[in-house]
Amino acid sequence: MNVDAGRFDRDGYVILRDAVPLDLIHDLRSVIDRTLESAAIPFGTNTFLGARTRRIFNLLSRDPLFARVPVHQPVLDVVEQVLDQELLLSSLTAIDIHPGQEAQPLHADDGSIPVPRPHQPLAVVALWALSDFTAENGGTRLVPGSHRADRRPRPGDQVDTINTEMTAGSVIVYNGSIWHGGGENRSHDRRLGIVCNYYAGWLRQEENQLLALSREQVAAFPPRLRRMVGYGTFRGLHGHVDGVDPGTWFDDDASTAMVWDRIR
Repeated sequence: MNVDAGRFDRDGYVILRDAVPLDLIHDLRSVIDRTLESAAIPFGTNTFLGARTRRIFNLLSRDPLFARVPVHQPVLDVVEQVLDQELLLSSLTAIDIHPGQEAQPLHADDGSIPVPRPHQPLAVVALWALSDFTAENGGTRLVPGSHRADRRPRPGDQVDTINTEMTAGSVIVYNGSIWHGGGENRSHDRRLGIVCNYYAGWLRQEENQLLALSREQVAAFPPRLRRMVGYGTFRGLHGHVDGVDPGTWFDDDASTAMVWDRIR
């Protein structure tokens, strides 16, 4: 599927209407609901995660059906136009926003990457609508063109936003630098989606330390080396597993400060 590259560059996003078959949407909803119950997924603990929002991290490990999401060709075609064919999957998360959820603070999904802004696209995000997204039920708020800003959004920024409105089976693909946040759910229904986060393929180690080393070998390393080979997080985000710093797997006393606990 081709998109208007000029419009994507200008606005920072594009909506792919009816990009996903409804039978796949139905199956994904069913698996997510089953996982929410079986794993007893809780609501968030702060303003950013949402007191009325549940998130399932690490979807690929949950059910084989989720493997269809990152490689769904109509969406992947668009992402590859912005990044390239050697891109990486950065994260795959289900987000379940319930009635009464307040608007999420504005943020940029590449906000933890410390490079001058604006910059070339380093991250592209595909947000799948598994239910209708409306202004009333918390359709994602966007600031069109904000990916060209020279900074990330700050707490308390007062800017004009638009609400993403699209039917189930549609996908919004956006530049990871665009300012956005979940909307307020003023409806009586939940808003369910999957966030598929892709990164430029060169954003990784030259040697894949996580695959090259056994857990037993890493356990024998000093803490600093454990972090260097990947058992830690960068700025409390990059490298997490199910929202947890993997450095704590070897040391219960390891200091950790996840990004979600700082963005409120």
